[in-house]
Amino acid sequence: MKKVQRFLSSDILFDVLSWVPVKPLLGLKGISREWRNIISSRPFIKAQLRNADLVLTGFILQGKFMWFKDDTKIVTYIPVDTATTEAKVHEKVFNFLPEDVVVLASCQGLVCCRSCFPSSEPAIYVCNPANRQWIKLEWPDYDRNESIGLAFDFDPSTDYFDIPVNFKLVRVKQVDISEEDDEEENLHLEFELYSSETRAWRKLNEICNTSKNLIKNKGIYIGGVLHWLTDGDQVLTFDVEKEFSWLISVPVPTFEFSSIPEACIGESEGRLHYVLISEQGLHVWYLEDYYEFKWTLKHSKSLEEIEREFSQFFFNLKTRVSMRMSADSSPWMNPLGFKDGLLLMKVCANLYVYDIHNNSCAEACALHDLNSESMTCPTVLPHSLSLVPLNHE
Repeated sequence: MKKVQRFLSSDILFDVLSWVPVKPLLGLKGISREWRNIISSRPFIKAQLRNADLVLTGFILQGKFMWFKDDTKIVTYIPVDTATTEAKVHEKVFNFLPEDVVVLASCQGLVCCRSCFPSSEPAIYVCNPANRQWIKLEWPDYDRNESIGLAFDFDPSTDYFDIPVNFKLVRVKQVDISEEDDEEENLHLEFELYSSETRAWRKLNEICNTSKNLIKNKGIYIGGVLHWLTDGDQVLTFDVEKEFSWLISVPVPTFEFSSIPEACIGESEGRLHYVLISEQGLHVWYLEDYYEFKWTLKHSKSLEEIEREFSQFFFNLKTRVSMRMSADSSPWMNPLGFKDGLLLMKVCANLYVYDIHNNSCAEACALHDLNSESMTCPTVLPHSLSLVPLNHE
């Protein structure tokens, strides 16, 4: 009878816990050996992936040097739930990997990283920080300046426990095709694709004729398409299945700028979003049509409104933002990352999480909390904790 009761108890516990999000589950594993065994079992992981929604839990941030060959080693995780009593920032998030890494992309709980330079044998890693599992990939003809996007679609009907998780990586390289006697550079982008099924890189015939650089929010994956923001007021897009690219012009505001604005891209409700901060305020658009380049304004608020509504955080915003007359100067307000309606932005010496849906704002941390060697052009990746398993090879 006790065995029957224990079985029923475990069965009920399995069912209840399978609806719990990943973050509290990681804490619940410490309650007992039974709970740990249930939560760690592959049938449970599949049930939890099917039942519980994947929600934004935080932003991964890493500063970088613009003029030095060495990479910064410090990677910081900033939780978006600022109401908790946890530490504002977490370091050593990737200390389970065999070396220091530079983060490149995040998708459905998985993170793509590369070796920090200098490195004797540079490699690519795809890992899951929640369960500390990782895969090491070869990185032929490595280039620290290239961009790599991660594409992974979670299908609850697929059994991830009989076969390895299938993902793809897309390398974007800027290539100079100028002739020796050309005075001007002639640049275009080339693409390579890695499939975890074939475990090999493949150079694609696709090229994109642009000389613009890929800047913030690299490799955002939405509905089968990767997105990179360029410094030319365009978004580079790449269809992973059809293996072709195209450029989308960002929305053109009806107002004029007297200073240098700042922008970022992100995903919310399955759509590409474009966030712009200028002396005219905070504006958020979403893309309705990829081929007609149709953008719709979703959220708009002047800096005076933001300052009035959140006076405990902000003062004299418009004057400060208007003073940025050069792209080389540090912006007073800088949108860093956007996901599910939550905007991580830098204002002066602090980071804030602004919720455009609920019209709320909370201080995430101060810049000095990041303990970063450099906050120039940081890489910022929205991240959702997930129990997606990876085979350690």
